Amino acid sequence: MAKKTAVIDLGSNSIRMVIFERTSRYGFYICSEYKKKVRLGENAYNNNKILQESAMYKAEQALAYFKEKALKEKCNKIIAVGTSALRDAPNSKDFIKRIMRNVGLNIKCINGKTESFLGGLAALNLLSNTQNATTIDIGGGSTELCLIKNGKIIDCLSLDIGTVRLKELFYDNKKFNALDKFIQEILIQIPKKFHNDNIIAIGGSLRAISTSIMKKNSYPLKILHNFCYEFEKEKNHIEKILNAKNLIDFNIKKDRFDTIKEGCVIFLALLKNLKAKRIITSAVGVREGVFLSNIFAKHNKIQEQTDDFLKFNSKFPPNFNPSLKSLQDRFSVNYPNKIAYFANKIFDTLEPLHNIDKCYKNDLINAAKIALIGEKINFYFSNEHSAYMALNGLNFGYSHQELALIFTLLKLDGKKINPYTIEYFKILLPNTHILSWLNFILALAKKLAKDTSENLNFVLKNHTLYIYLNDKEIYFSNDEIKKIAKPKLIVLAFNQKI
Repeated sequence: MAKKTAVIDLGSNSIRMVIFERTSRYGFYICSEYKKKVRLGENAYNNNKILQESAMYKAEQALAYFKEKALKEKCNKIIAVGTSALRDAPNSKDFIKRIMRNVGLNIKCINGKTESFLGGLAALNLLSNTQNATTIDIGGGSTELCLIKNGKIIDCLSLDIGTVRLKELFYDNKKFNALDKFIQEILIQIPKKFHNDNIIAIGGSLRAISTSIMKKNSYPLKILHNFCYEFEKEKNHIEKILNAKNLIDFNIKKDRFDTIKEGCVIFLALLKNLKAKRIITSAVGVREGVFLSNIFAKHNKIQEQTDDFLKFNSKFPPNFNPSLKSLQDRFSVNYPNKIAYFANKIFDTLEPLHNIDKCYKNDLINAAKIALIGEKINFYFSNEHSAYMALNGLNFGYSHQELALIFTLLKLDGKKINPYTIEYFKILLPNTHILSWLNFILALAKKLAKDTSENLNFVLKNHTLYIYLNDKEIYFSNDEIKKIAKPKLIVLAFNQKI
């Protein structure tokens, strides 16, 4: 098993490298990320798609730099893939040979459907509860669509429309009259089955749009991955970006100034065509898809010219999350931890009182699994360390609502809920009734787990929770347990059989 893997993605606009570290079979996290805005496709689209010498030289320099960084970080494997600019270019084979000779990297040129599939594979596994959606991945030279239905990739499509392509063919020459016709000819190629209420937005231009929307709305979380918005509510804002004279006013980074409007044009046209209602932002794409196909032991089966890869819909095991497992692998405590076990039993036992939807039980259990990881930093205020590590370490597979709830439960640590302490994440959190019960259950489970590793029994009778072990008395830190903020409906009784 390669512990560290570097994945390089040669796009028409940028070349990026992400370094992944595996902590177990499926557990992993991102160590570092590098980006060089090389513009491999620069001046190619208005020159018969031929890669230009200046662009190839810059790409070669960037790849040499990336390889040096990957080796310094002790990567066991380096995988490089080329997308639109490379597959379109008549001289792509010469460039690939040049890189192999001068840099020592083997670049695999993937076709459009494979590129679409890889983005879909990443979204399917690393977004929260992806069941039915169409991905839109707008790049410099092409745009990929991937159709996901019932949690499986159904079809893939690649369109010859991208930000750099539009810039060079229409915007630089001010051929705006021909642009509409070009876009309509592209849209005709999209089958109706790709129409979807849910759209997953992939690629730098679409991330820039989502960032702008987040800042406009003073969104509480500074996490782009899994950020969602309603198209109708934000359509006007996207149109304003398209027509803006000063993009700084829209919190667009300067390195996006020259292609963001082309990205808006493509995005708006596709959203209208696909009848989109809800946009889900993805911070993952081709690079993560390549890595996942590798750890699913299918990397060598990615096809160049067939649709066989559509049969490969590998996913993580049920109820498994790679980020949660990675945190457990790296920061688990060195003594038995039964917090999740106790939290599960207490939640079920108290269900007649709290009547909370079981969807919140998953968040409770996930918080319980990493409740002690903060001790690896410092025992004092360990709950706050755990909360911070969860918020910034649960990178994949959690919605923003789930992240906010897990963070809040870990930080509260059984203390009485102060409205001011939850105000910042209020729009993402459930109501106080749910929060107070989950806070109580997690804190009680944590205190019990500190006292014993035995399989305790929990029984609810007359609003009293009886906690005992058959034929054996257990010592409980009663003073500590009394500090836990309890919902008014519950009383605790220890070492008493009913």
